[in-house]
Amino acid sequence: MKLSISNLSKTYANGVEALKNISLTIPAGMFGLLGPNGAGKSTLMRTLATLQEADSGSVFLGELDVLDEKDAVRRMLGYLPQDFGLYPKVSPYELLDHFAVLKGLSDKRRRKEVVLGLLHQTNLYDVRNKQLGGFSGGMRQRFGIAQALLGDPKLIIVDEPTAGLDPEERVRFHNLLSDIGDDKIVILSTHIVSDVADLCSQMAVINQGQLLLTGEPMQQVAAIQGKIWARFIAKSELPAYGQKHSVISTRLLAGRTRIHVYSDEHPGDGFEPVAGDLEDVYFAAIAGCDTRRPAAVLA
Repeated sequence: MKLSISNLSKTYANGVEALKNISLTIPAGMFGLLGPNGAGKSTLMRTLATLQEADSGSVFLGELDVLDEKDAVRRMLGYLPQDFGLYPKVSPYELLDHFAVLKGLSDKRRRKEVVLGLLHQTNLYDVRNKQLGGFSGGMRQRFGIAQALLGDPKLIIVDEPTAGLDPEERVRFHNLLSDIGDDKIVILSTHIVSDVADLCSQMAVINQGQLLLTGEPMQQVAAIQGKIWARFIAKSELPAYGQKHSVISTRLLAGRTRIHVYSDEHPGDGFEPVAGDLEDVYFAAIAGCDTRRPAAVLA
């Protein structure tokens, strides 16, 4: 099964074009959707989750029309939004049991089996009877994945799931997502490049409502080798370098300003070649660089 998006557009009442003719094919497995805040990621996720209407275009999950057959899509959907509320005085077992009833699991014995299995899978079994109000951010996110997995969904959407998590919880959440399975479509919408680098076999970059690139992360990284150049500069020199070169990122390293420049040829000015990574792919795409052109061969 695959998710096929064709010419999807959405403009809000205030005139903001959140989606501009997005066309994208998403196969089974982990798919990373990268973009800065305000890029249109959440609009796309809400549309795919049948929570928002598009102005034009089409979306098909296999043969199912996502925009017209919303009830059927919801029976195959698991969704973890960026912000979701929990009843603070209810236990994870009680709330997950309630959600399972809403998902159509009416047999009490089968429902208990499913709920306990998901609590084990998300490492929440030992706190199954504690109040959700005392959960950490990472525990809340793991509960969010547990409810998204109810009903064995074929399409799972997670929107900015690791934002605000500490490194240990991010690793735990990554391991949880990686175990979901390759037979489901799992869309990970995020602005954190390392999440996509660690988890996803396919990816896309979106900005200002437009699709900038799509493909396999490793192939995208291979395509920019020989095109990324770096050097340290004084912070006051940044505007001048920005005028002369395609500066795609600025980082502080041991208190010094290090810039990365995208160029098919050696840019001079004391730059040295560096191995590009997925973060460079992302920043180059956002900057509007054409990463499809081959790099120059240096003698």
